[in-house]
Amino acid sequence: MDKNLLFGIWRYLLPVPPVIWRRQVGGPQEIGPDLAFMSADHHRVRDFVVLELPRAGQPLSPQSLALGLELPLERVQTILNELERHKTFLFRNPRGEVSWAYPVTVEVTPHQVAFNSGERVYAA
Repeated sequence: MDKNLLFGIWRYLLPVPPVIWRRQVGGPQEIGPDLAFMSADHHRVRDFVVLELPRAGQPLSPQSLALGLELPLERVQTILNELERHKTFLFRNPRGEVSWAYPVTVEVTPHQVAFNSGERVYAA
């Protein structure tokens, strides 16, 4: 995934290069215990969902995540459970599909985002 932070101005998201935002955020040692549980696979799942929700325009099933990431379904389900339990980054609908991953959602909200690639999605 692109390592840029996206800065929202009106209806536009502008990338902020890591060399700028890392000075403010700090390195991994400063993230703290709240995110310490996240493995590389946790980050892969979360990043994939953020990219794919706008493209798909609908909730993403654990099966589609497993297929897209080439991870075992059981591993994806475990990661989704852990991310949701820690109230970190995503939420699943009653069918178990991911319907939002901060900052994007396919659920209707008052906030809409349009990407320069043409995708439109709601913002959380």
